[in-house]
Amino acid sequence: MRRIMIGAVIGLLCIGGAANAQGEGSADIVRARQAALMMSGVTMGAIKAGIDANQPLQNQRFNTRALSRWAHALSGMFPVGSGPEAGVPTKALSGVWTDRAGFEEKAAAYAAAADRLSELSQGEDAAAFAAQWTEVRATCQSCHDVYRE
Repeated sequence: MRRIMIGAVIGLLCIGGAANAQGEGSADIVRARQAALMMSGVTMGAIKAGIDANQPLQNQRFNTRALSRWAHALSGMFPVGSGPEAGVPTKALSGVWTDRAGFEEKAAAYAAAADRLSELSQGEDAAAFAAQWTEVRATCQSCHDVYRE
């Protein structure tokens, strides 16, 4: 299941990038971004379920690596022209593009938090891991508060 999820994310990112590079417009980027964001939500949920079930941190490694990789790709999934003008309904607010520096800053904070979560999955400190999951969730929400409808 985990491998299927990460494979799907990677495939969507590749498809979206290829479509954009071929001049097919930004609609495919928006659809890929939306699907990948949904899968990141599923990944966050799976990690939380593992925390709540007191699973060994080694069981969290794949999901945390996938989340970290997505976090580093996130800002690239919002190129100019991939807002409402792409012709696909999106909840992204115009600030993603008009306040690009702020958006990039929040995306970088999310990536750093996700990286730390992945690092902690290599150890045995379940309490620190759970606290870091909360930090990752907070960085997600801080971006949504400003840049998502």
